Amino acid sequence: MFAPLHIDDELRDALARLLDGLPPRQAAAAVERLISGYRGNGTAGAPVLRDRGDVAAYAAYRMPATFEAVRAALDALADRAPRLDPATHLDVGGGTGAAVWAAAAVWGDGAQPTGEARATTVLDRSEPALALGRELAAGSGSAALRGARWRQERIGAAPGLDAADLVTVSYVLNELPEDARGALVDAAAAAARRAVVVVEPGTPDGYRRIIEARGRLIGAGLRVLAPCPHSGACPIEPGSDWCHFAARVSRSSLHRQVKGGSLAYEDEKFSYVAAVRPGTGGGGPDGTPAAARIVRRPQIRKGQVLLDLCTGPDAERGGLRRETVTKRRGPAYRAARDAHWGDAWDDGQEGGQEGGRGGAGD
Repeated sequence: MFAPLHIDDELRDALARLLDGLPPRQAAAAVERLISGYRGNGTAGAPVLRDRGDVAAYAAYRMPATFEAVRAALDALADRAPRLDPATHLDVGGGTGAAVWAAAAVWGDGAQPTGEARATTVLDRSEPALALGRELAAGSGSAALRGARWRQERIGAAPGLDAADLVTVSYVLNELPEDARGALVDAAAAAARRAVVVVEPGTPDGYRRIIEARGRLIGAGLRVLAPCPHSGACPIEPGSDWCHFAARVSRSSLHRQVKGGSLAYEDEKFSYVAAVRPGTGGGGPDGTPAAARIVRRPQIRKGQVLLDLCTGPDAERGGLRRETVTKRRGPAYRAARDAHWGDAWDDGQEGGQEGGRGGAGD
């Protein structure tokens, strides 16, 4: 099902080529200006990308982090619904296309009965971003990326969206006024034949937007598969904590120059929800949620591992709880030692299987 495409390397090389001929100081200054404008905006809104130079610099800086965050969310969805292989993908507010690159990393070009690659469409309001996304995708080894459609559209203004097996909405809700966010999630739910994935920054506000989106998806009849082990109410008390995840991102020289850091990597914090329409997916009629998920970094101590878990309502002790896995539990203990923050957990049978990392309030 999964094609062996080296999407990470392709994207990294393509972004590096973007900066050829653009002086490093100029690229860093463009990124700093865009980030400053974004953070200084008191209302929802996206950075203003004035020209190709702005788009290239911002894509080289932000696209790897968005790609890794969305890939982690899609990995978690694919893990819970192993027969889900979307034939069509609609990326709403996709800009330069990080989410469609992430889908190619998870599902390859898609194993469709017709032999055709997955039909992919990216919607965004910024024509310079779409043009650059088209340029990046044209050099990919993925037929789904090369054949993607890039369409300019004002996000949140249209009454509906074209139907697709998979609909992704990543780092978009924070750019919209509050009244438009719900309308967009409702439209994404209506358009999704099989699954919807929404990703936001891993901040308290980002988590709040995800919880709101989650409620709307459930209200539209979809079932949550990840990260939650259930579709019931989130057990985190509002205002006390927030559920977020971290994806490891290799830092480019531009990252290090802008942030003044020396590490070769950084962690992108994000929150997400992945939901499916009943009657689709795999492992059951619509996929199977994890029995539990690790919501903080495991604490490894002598002869034992402490796991903070979010469990489903059908568990013996549903909600948030701590489990101590001792050495006497053999395979479960070994799995716990290898488990990561954000992994699915089923007494050692599922720990460490997913690519995403995450947790609450870490």
